[in-house]
Amino acid sequence: MKVILLGNAGSGKSTLARILMEKQPIARLSLDEVAFRGGTERRPLQDSIADVKRFIAGNRSWIIEGCYSDIIAPILTDAEELIFLNPGVDTCVEHCRRRPWEPEKFSSAQEQDENLENLIEWVRDYDARNDEYGLRRHRALYESFQGKKQELNQPSQYHRVRSHHQHERA
Repeated sequence: MKVILLGNAGSGKSTLARILMEKQPIARLSLDEVAFRGGTERRPLQDSIADVKRFIAGNRSWIIEGCYSDIIAPILTDAEELIFLNPGVDTCVEHCRRRPWEPEKFSSAQEQDENLENLIEWVRDYDARNDEYGLRRHRALYESFQGKKQELNQPSQYHRVRSHHQHERA
């Protein structure tokens, strides 16, 4: 299984990754881990891509999840499957509001809460943005992908997802 999960912040990428990992133990990489150098400063793009390529080379099966089209585009051909999570901005905002503390991203729950309104504002701009995080770039990646792909528009669909590899084994 070599799956990329793509979508807005709060779309459910980490949740779906956990669901897939329950069905089959597999290496997972959140692109948040390679995109930033402490805080909100992005690392040089080539450094992030190199880290992802090392992850791919070091794992036979994997799930990569994120909203970074600029990191995903160069590794898209390594994937067997692309799942585009697009449940709508309101759902993403609600998920962000309910998100538990993420110690890998914030030093405290309070720090995460202090950033929440900025995150929600950013999530709400998804449909209008033209950057690597926006719907236009995500849609273009999805449309260009030649492998197995699916777009999920309802979180209720996530528990029914079976990866391409799981279909072959069934």
